[in-house]
Amino acid sequence: MFKPFRTAAVLGAGVMGSQIAAHLANIGLTVHLLDLPAKTGNKNDLVEGAFKKARKLSPPIFFTDKVAHRVILGNFEEHFDRLANVDWVIEAVVENLDIKQQLMQRLEAVMRSDAVISTNTSGLPIHAIAEGRAESFRQRFLGTHFFNPPRYLKLLEIIPTPETDPQVVARMRWFGETRLGKGVVIAKDTPNFIANRIGMYATMQGLRAWTEQGYTIEEVDTLTGTLVGRPKSATFRTADLVGLDTLMYVTKNLYPAIPHDENREMFRVPEVLHKLVMAGAIGAKGGQGFYKKQKGEILSVNPETMSYEPAKPMDLGEVEKLGKVSGLSDRLQALYKDPGRAGQFFRTTTLDLLGYSVRRIPEIADSPADIDRAMCWGFGWDVGPFEIWEMLGFETVLADMKAANISVPEWVEAMQSRGEAFGQYSLQPTTKPTSECFAPTVEKIDLEAIKTDPQKTLWQNAEAALLDLGDGVALYEFRSKGNTLSFKVVEGLAEVLDILEERDDLKGMVIGNGSAHFSGGANLAEMGMTAQSGNLQALDDLIVEFQSVLQRIRYAPKPVVIALQGRALGGGCELVMACPHVVAAAETYIGLVEVGVGLIPGAGGIMRTVARVAERAASDSPSDIQPFLKAAFETIAMAKVSTSAYEAQQMGYLPCDARILITGENRLEVAKAEVIHLDRAGYAPPPEQTAIMVLGRPARAMLEHIAYVFQQGGFASEYDRYLAGKLAYVMTGGELSAPALVHEDYLLRLERENFLPLLSQPKTQERITHMLKTKKPLRN
Repeated sequence: MFKPFRTAAVLGAGVMGSQIAAHLANIGLTVHLLDLPAKTGNKNDLVEGAFKKARKLSPPIFFTDKVAHRVILGNFEEHFDRLANVDWVIEAVVENLDIKQQLMQRLEAVMRSDAVISTNTSGLPIHAIAEGRAESFRQRFLGTHFFNPPRYLKLLEIIPTPETDPQVVARMRWFGETRLGKGVVIAKDTPNFIANRIGMYATMQGLRAWTEQGYTIEEVDTLTGTLVGRPKSATFRTADLVGLDTLMYVTKNLYPAIPHDENREMFRVPEVLHKLVMAGAIGAKGGQGFYKKQKGEILSVNPETMSYEPAKPMDLGEVEKLGKVSGLSDRLQALYKDPGRAGQFFRTTTLDLLGYSVRRIPEIADSPADIDRAMCWGFGWDVGPFEIWEMLGFETVLADMKAANISVPEWVEAMQSRGEAFGQYSLQPTTKPTSECFAPTVEKIDLEAIKTDPQKTLWQNAEAALLDLGDGVALYEFRSKGNTLSFKVVEGLAEVLDILEERDDLKGMVIGNGSAHFSGGANLAEMGMTAQSGNLQALDDLIVEFQSVLQRIRYAPKPVVIALQGRALGGGCELVMACPHVVAAAETYIGLVEVGVGLIPGAGGIMRTVARVAERAASDSPSDIQPFLKAAFETIAMAKVSTSAYEAQQMGYLPCDARILITGENRLEVAKAEVIHLDRAGYAPPPEQTAIMVLGRPARAMLEHIAYVFQQGGFASEYDRYLAGKLAYVMTGGELSAPALVHEDYLLRLERENFLPLLSQPKTQERITHMLKTKKPLRN
């Protein structure tokens, strides 16, 4: 194992520098963020202004506001000596070689002999930045190219120079994977490295198809988005988000830097892109780019007139039918065979891109797998170029390339003759990810393999299953649409809890899944249809059963651990709050959002919130509890969702002892280990909550006044205020005239009694219908 970094410095407080500093602070480092001194006044004005601006970015760059205190601001004139005490310095100043070299010269004079120095440049040769420095400096110098935004995008390209010490590279890779939670790819010191070289090529393919081949912007975005396993922003919307000025800058600098590239002309800046940037149409940050929103309508630019026009009907044949083909591999094969314009575009651009990618080995990377990882982690593709090649059929693609006179390197046919796949090929035998080389030995859970093994299924119904993870640990997996808590999922929870209690060979259970999101909450479609049918008894039975199941989870005689990631909303949040043991990915977005669909929490969310409020207060005195109660009320009434697992702890959604992981990729493994640990320690469930302090009518009046102020300020509708009143009623103990200690069952009954009638309210039904249709809340 390598020594982890504890302190770091980022030089340059621009958009990337500030965000890199923020993410280093997120994982616990003390970070110095330095920039140029202001010419007048406070010399920290520039860095303070840049940092203040960065803190307003959305999505947020910090896990919580408190993390920002780990970033110490300074300037190059007064605070450069601080760098003598840091473990790692990241340079992120302006893309000017002379300025970077001068900065390296200053760094060499102050830094410790064991400190690592890296640059975040994406447009300059890495080795050139350290030219003139001592050998010991150059051995500790390399590129660390983060992708924007650094907190959210997984890719970290590490670019060593020929002089970089291999141990420095290995340490940086280990730290990037295990502590920063990144997917690390080792790249060559070539222009734009791996992801941007291939990604920019794919982007320029789309632009050429628009300007030279008669495809519209909308057609290109349809054919380069989710249909083919890429982000829904596709080509042109992504360009608008990145910024057309940035796009032009990158291509303008790349073109002269790759005179040897046989496809160099693809990177020549199109005239239409130049015109748009010169006209100030630089994308989303400028209000218009390739797209423009005007009076609620999305317009796109006409390349001939440079005016914005409504979208024309697309001429892509049966592309909608192709989009409904389940499974990406089957969909790509169907699109590849399509005889129309959609198939023609996909075949042409795919063969061209695959040919370009394969010819970049070994120029930019040593293995196809590194290029695939870079595209998936950096650009959000579901599969990389070489995975696409194998999905379409290795022989088919190779034959079609030859027919189209697309050249491929000799090693491809040599690999073919050996019967190897791209995933097995590498020029270097040491490209195994560092996480596999250095991580503690923990058996990886292959959930897909477990699901396909009939002997591993202990129980199942149509929307859930209990799977054997081995070592006496079971996994309850949702299989409902959106991982909603449907009738069958709730019924299943009750059944598997029986199995857990009855089987002596089971030590405990994990609740989780392999999806991007834990749970979207209750199945609104089921609830809405049942409510409209007038069968309120069935809903009452469901709520009673859901409350009962969550109580059983909390007080189960064997440990139950939730493995949490992504969104956990409404009922999903209540399930998490009920479970006493939680393993959560840092990127967890959890909240009681029932007000958005005209309801209040009804399965224990209010009860557990009130209990945690009382626990946080210094005493049972109403004056100590009231500030925490007020904050919790506002959180639920405004349907606030955490922006990280750490913020979820502050909001009371996660327990303070929740195990938070920088990534959620190993959440099932950690949750399984937690079950085993709890079992070995002699497990006992938490004590029953028999004395929860509620504050009665005086506190209810205070909360109702807050709701009134929200309505008067335009932050809430009249119906929102009505719902907030119901929420305040339950949170303060109903008709209690004064503060009192109550049993948890008392609050559960209040939740149930106030939840059920709301389902019959017309405005609630309107909200549910609107949410189901638009996926957005209605504030009626």
